[in-house]
Amino acid sequence: MDDVDFKEMFELYGTVQSALLVKDKATGKSKGFGFIDMPNDNEGKEAMDLLDGVAIFGKKIAVKIAEDQPRKTSTDYRSNDRNDNNRGSRFEPRNNDRRRY
Repeated sequence: MDDVDFKEMFELYGTVQSALLVKDKATGKSKGFGFIDMPNDNEGKEAMDLLDGVAIFGKKIAVKIAEDQPRKTSTDYRSNDRNDNNRGSRFEPRNNDRRRY
């Protein structure tokens, strides 16, 4: 499946603003997940309800609202200073309120 097939699968249920299958940078192979942006929440929910659990190429897919993952900033990486009391990672959430399905 490529980005076009992925997008067309969701377009059956409404307008798709963007579609992206995530691929490994080194190999170019799919990592097994992707993102769909659907501007209409009702269409997105319908697509999610009807496609969740459907078998595609012999594998069941999970369709759910994407959760924003915290992103590391350049200052979050561990310091080489052994006296640094702040050894844990600090994360800042993305400021993005778009819904992705």
